[in-house]
Amino acid sequence: MPTVPILMPQLGESIAEATIIRLGVAVGDAVRTDQEIIEVETNKAVMGVTTLCDGIVSEIRALEGESYSVGTVLGLLEVTEEEIARTGVDTLESLESKRNVNVPTQKGEANLHFALDDDAYEEAPPVVPSVKGLPVPTGVMGAHYISPRMRARMDDMGLREADISAVAGTGNGGRVTVEDLERFLDYLEDWPSSTASPMRLAVADAMRRSWTRPLATVGLPVLLDRVLDHRRAQNPKPGLTLYLLRAFALALTEQPATAGYLIGEKIVHPRSFDIGVAVQVDDGVVVPTVRKVDQLRLSDLIATYDDLVDRARRRRLTEADTRGGIATVTNFGTFGLTSGTPIPLPNETLILGIGAGVKKPVWSNQVEAFLPATQADLFLTFDHRVVDGGGAGFLLNRVAELLQHPEAL
Repeated sequence: MPTVPILMPQLGESIAEATIIRLGVAVGDAVRTDQEIIEVETNKAVMGVTTLCDGIVSEIRALEGESYSVGTVLGLLEVTEEEIARTGVDTLESLESKRNVNVPTQKGEANLHFALDDDAYEEAPPVVPSVKGLPVPTGVMGAHYISPRMRARMDDMGLREADISAVAGTGNGGRVTVEDLERFLDYLEDWPSSTASPMRLAVADAMRRSWTRPLATVGLPVLLDRVLDHRRAQNPKPGLTLYLLRAFALALTEQPATAGYLIGEKIVHPRSFDIGVAVQVDDGVVVPTVRKVDQLRLSDLIATYDDLVDRARRRRLTEADTRGGIATVTNFGTFGLTSGTPIPLPNETLILGIGAGVKKPVWSNQVEAFLPATQADLFLTFDHRVVDGGGAGFLLNRVAELLQHPEAL
């Protein structure tokens, strides 16, 4: 009988691979068209791999817990000629004739002791103590220089420069050598460890890319009593984050340049005010995007917002749900935190955060006395290449002002 491959599908525009978390079938099982047979995890959600036709599972090549790139053959189905004619699916033979497909193999242990000859590199001058007790390399290379041999070793292990920041270098100018790295790995060999999840790796990669920019944070206190009073009178009740989301969008419509993104010598301005909301999930954070926040009233956004947050927590977001945001809102006050410095996503210039509300005595000019009030701190982190402190401060003050008129949101 003809054989049809079960391929790792393209699960989103920016997703190149996924990790197998559950194999739902075994060799010999009969499957139907569009049946979900494998559950995979991407850096954004848990999704299912479905079959393209009826058939019998003849081989499973994938392993639970392993990651495979898009187009990899995860298994094989035995299919009748009639079924191929009905669905038009490609057999393994026809697919291989059209293009090269990836066939997974058992992953071997990393080679920890390969040898490469050092290419020629500029020697950094020796360390000279410029301040007593603080030796500082006087040359431009120093500890930041990575030799070709070291770069090859890092590439072999999938390491980045940030990963070796804890390694003490013994080379010229404090340069970290391959031998330094090997000694460090040997030192950690007996330490407890765990494999980072795809979600954790995705967050780490996003934050590493974000931190390549000059980021700054400004903050100010905001009174929440009017928002809380307004919320109590609503049915259904919108979350505090939704009030913040709406106020942020309205403030940005008045200052769209602050949400611009620097590309070369151009600042690309937003064409719509779609804003993401950070949602904590197991081992990471996902950011679904709420559309048309500036155009829809608070009451019109509740159902959409609640649905996105619910699906985010269940890891059921689609690629479209997380695409196209111009900024993000995060409410870390839900964890009891009163202050923080959130980091914007690599493709965004701004992130607005709010801490926990705290009862405090606040001076009232009307009665000329301190009155109890609920106060929280707002924090705006921004790309300083695009926004200056004055612009960020004006934007943050406008958000705080809008929150004092929740009925207008």
